Amino acid sequence: MRLSRARIGRFHFDPVLLIVTTSLLLIGYVMVASASLHLGIKMTGNGLYYPLRQLLHIGLGLVFGVIVAAVPMRIWEENGPRLFLAGLLLLIIVLIPGLGVKVNGSVRWLSIGGMRIQVSEVVKFFSVIYMAGYVTRYQESVQNAAFGLVKPLGLFSVASFLLLLEPDFGSAVVIIMIAMGIMFLAGARLSQFIVLLLIIGVLAMLLVYFSPYRLVRVTSFMDPWADPLKTGFQLVQALISFGRGEWLGVGLGSGVQKLFYLPEAHTDFLFSVIAEELGLLGVVTVIGLFSLLVWRTFAIAVAAEQAGLRFSAFIAYGLGIWFGFQSFVNMGVNMGILPTKGLTLPLMSYGGGSMMIMCCAVALLFRVQSEVAEINAGTPKRNRHG
Repeated sequence: MRLSRARIGRFHFDPVLLIVTTSLLLIGYVMVASASLHLGIKMTGNGLYYPLRQLLHIGLGLVFGVIVAAVPMRIWEENGPRLFLAGLLLLIIVLIPGLGVKVNGSVRWLSIGGMRIQVSEVVKFFSVIYMAGYVTRYQESVQNAAFGLVKPLGLFSVASFLLLLEPDFGSAVVIIMIAMGIMFLAGARLSQFIVLLLIIGVLAMLLVYFSPYRLVRVTSFMDPWADPLKTGFQLVQALISFGRGEWLGVGLGSGVQKLFYLPEAHTDFLFSVIAEELGLLGVVTVIGLFSLLVWRTFAIAVAAEQAGLRFSAFIAYGLGIWFGFQSFVNMGVNMGILPTKGLTLPLMSYGGGSMMIMCCAVALLFRVQSEVAEINAGTPKRNRHG
């Protein structure tokens, strides 16, 4: 969608949000480069293979982010249901033999133009938009009737089922948390909310109990040292990384655990590399940046609600839940306080689909903030959502 020069000139950038997200991108890129140089040499003979590809991912993410930020919020609101249905279609397509790309036993990716796109990341993005639109349209039903909660959860159950077929338990949990969190903030009754949480909790435990590989993950998480060379290997190596880092780390690029000891060092376990090379200082810095990101996201949501932009407010709330929950799970897994899950660290881990979608999510947040700032500045708006 094209915008006039005057319209572009009125786009408002939140300085705190810009600094935080840029810092996470820069730190993440440097650490991905540090964690993948040896891997690039082994896999392709080029140490810069992964850093260059990650730079491409970030560049494409910024391009797509500009496009996302150029679209008015009313367009996102109108197309939320269509986008979510498109996400369900992608989840079906990725399961069709020959179309989905299988990696480490899971079929989660589609190959587009030589680049792997993780479908679950797209679905998370669409889930936020759909749920924000749903609670905006049916807020009274969400607050007063059980059916108002069950109706959208039916669609999310279908999405979760398709994700479990890949299998991708972590992403299924994330989209359910996004849906439940937005409905709770929209005013869902606490009693109904607690019942739904209990049901989801029981279903999650049954899935773990009747799935051997998930059960092994939980048992190995509880005592990784019982089998440090097999089931507990990943967590043991991550904990060693944290122990070696101490206060200030062993130095950028000087980590040992990433050298084929720590699996997925440049993706799911990048936080462990940060702990080893930058120490407690680096760990606290990253946690602080994510905390600031979530705080600023919720502050934008509150401002949007006060400005009468209900849909935009719920978009920001949903994005805050997504950023906060996924980063908490990733860091919790790395530190050994949660069972292993295949979730990336937002804006930091290596990965084309994850990085591009996260850039789009941040761009959507910038769009919300810009429209709120425009309202507060007294600029007339044609449509205040809700």
